[in-house]
Amino acid sequence: MRKLKGKLLVAQGGGPTAVINQSMVGIALEARHFDQVDRVYGAVHGVEGIVNEDFLDLSRETSHNLHMVAQTPSSALLSTRVKPDKDYCFRMFEVLKAHDIRYFFYVGGNDSSDTLRIVNAAADESNYELRCVHIPKTIDNDLVENDHTPGFGSAARYVAQAFMGVNQDNRALKGVYIGVVMGRHAGFLTASSCLAQKYVDDGPHLIYVPETPFSLEGFAADVQRVYSERGRCVIAVSEGITDADGTPIVSTLKDMGADDHGNVQLSGTGALGDLLMDYVKQHTSITRVRADTFGYLQRSFMGNVSDRDAHEAREVGEKGVQFAMWDDIDGSVVIRRPVLNYGVDYELVPLEKVAGKTKHMDPSYLNATGNGVTQAFHQYVRPLVGDAFPEPYRLRAPRVPKRS
Repeated sequence: MRKLKGKLLVAQGGGPTAVINQSMVGIALEARHFDQVDRVYGAVHGVEGIVNEDFLDLSRETSHNLHMVAQTPSSALLSTRVKPDKDYCFRMFEVLKAHDIRYFFYVGGNDSSDTLRIVNAAADESNYELRCVHIPKTIDNDLVENDHTPGFGSAARYVAQAFMGVNQDNRALKGVYIGVVMGRHAGFLTASSCLAQKYVDDGPHLIYVPETPFSLEGFAADVQRVYSERGRCVIAVSEGITDADGTPIVSTLKDMGADDHGNVQLSGTGALGDLLMDYVKQHTSITRVRADTFGYLQRSFMGNVSDRDAHEAREVGEKGVQFAMWDDIDGSVVIRRPVLNYGVDYELVPLEKVAGKTKHMDPSYLNATGNGVTQAFHQYVRPLVGDAFPEPYRLRAPRVPKRS
């Protein structure tokens, strides 16, 4: 079989995760097995590093240090929020061509796959042989074609354990607690808080995700009902919850700024939590209400990585190299779950199938009242958070009788 010879470039884009370096290292080490790869480069700060020709020669890294980096959260090559347009992608292509880069791997979300699609088109127009492979990554778990995405399992583990701790605190000193979790369009991460529930009265008692229209009046009624029944209420809510018209709730309560992509700024402040907290105080009889915004803590928390997430993140990188070298094709690596209990396989699908698209929670995962999740979601998410998942325990000793 004819071999396409040249350099390989890997880049990381978008929000960091606890296991994104596993994918980068999987690519760098697997590429060493193929003699058609002259060098392995890493672009510093993603696509910005490409246009600026800011590359590291990963061929000169020791295998030991690469393994250590793989176990370290966040993006070792550093990341970027730049969303390249067509002109930007053509500038990238010219740099790739100048450095004789024949294999381009981008570890990222749906925007990253779209970038690869445009760069690949530029190479085709120039009759330049270039293999572009997208390696999936996002804590939001919102890439289409994938059963789940690397980064999500570890973030879900963090969210579930955080709510375990919150639940113990809330049970000791009763009140209402609101935890705002990342998720602009998809509620997978927020819904993962359900794994904190062990005992029948455990929280979160209410879970709200972007897939279900959110009503402030209904929210206040739900909170008051749960509080009246249990004397406390733990709530998990996605930052991207919207009303029936699709307007983000945070912008209906307060004039928010926009991020670099023109989207309403949902993260970076505690605005939604504070506003929901105030709404509960004003529209119920409850006075003890607290709110937290999890923010960046979910993405790269040390020491709380899902072993399954780490293994699969490494494998998607390795499989991406194998698809490019053995099959000589472009595409996006996707994770399938063909085994009924648990097991994964990897496929390569055309970039167009993933680029610029968003996956949402299956309706079967959401309860009928729009404030919780079903057992089907429990079964979906539990394997992804890995083994040795902790669980809380309670005292079982009997109460001492009072004096008569």
